[in-house]
Formats: sequence, C-alpha cells, structure tokens
Amino acid sequence: MLGLRFGGVVALTLWVGGLLVLGAIAAPSIFEVLAAHQVTNDRVIAGAVFGEVLRRFHWLSYGCGFVLLSTLIARGVLGPRPIWFAARVGTACLMVAATAYSGLVVSSQIARVQAEIGGAPSSLPESDPRRLAFGRLHATSTGLQMVPLLGGLLLLFRELKD
Repeated sequence: MLGLRFGGVVALTLWVGGLLVLGAIAAPSIFEVLAAHQVTNDRVIAGAVFGEVLRRFHWLSYGCGFVLLSTLIARGVLGPRPIWFAARVGTACLMVAATAYSGLVVSSQIARVQAEIGGAPSSLPESDPRRLAFGRLHATSTGLQMVPLLGGLLLLFRELKD
C-alpha cells in the first residue's frame, strides 16, 4: 500500500508542480527573454517554443494521470479503500479528461488559428475574428489547465490528511 500511495503522490507532485512551473515561470520567461533581446517575431517564436513545451508536458500529464488512476484503483481493490475513494477517482478522471481535451482538441485548434494568422495574434486588430478566436482558445486552454491544478492540490491535501 505504501508503494502505491507513494507512486500516486509522485505522479500528483510532477503534474501539479509542472503546471505551476509552466504557468508561473516558463511561459512568462520565454516571452520576456525573447522580447528583451528584440528577436524578430518574438511573440510568434515564444508561442512556438511554449507550445512545444506544453505539447511535451501533456504527454507527461497523461502518464501521471495513468499512474494516479492505476494506483488509486489498485488501492481500492487491494484495500483498505482510501477515504473518499469515489471522489478521488472522479477527480482524477476529471483531471485526465481536461488535460486530454486541452492537449488533443484545443491545442490543435490553436495551431490551426495560428497558421491562419501567419504571425502574432497581437499584430491583428482587436476586432479581427482570428484574434478573438485565438483569445478564446487561449483562455479555454488556461482554464482547462486549472482543472488538474486544483484537482491535484485537492488530492494531495487528501493524501496528507489520511
């Protein structure tokens, strides 16, 4: 049981910690450094770099979700079941679903809009439908990442209380 619990906590830690690092450190740093060095098309390049980092992180997230769900289910089957077992499994499933939708659906829609624009969305007039579509998709992506972040923090808290 201790090994299963440890595996689940490691997966949660990687997933939640990665989300915090990406949102609070990596994305702002990439955009700021390229702008400070006056790189031509800095926002396009920064978006491409961060998009690739996020694409790779999605794969890590899928793995963490698999480990988390596997260890939770194994703990439930082998017993004793963790407190709030169904809620934990439901939260983990919601986290995986939000990550999969973000990585498989929203990311491809963002790439399509970026290809249509051919430059930085911020270079378009504020009323341009492509800029508005990009803004909505970016907000959707950010919101979807909040699901595993908050769900992961909740699950970590539950593990600490047990």
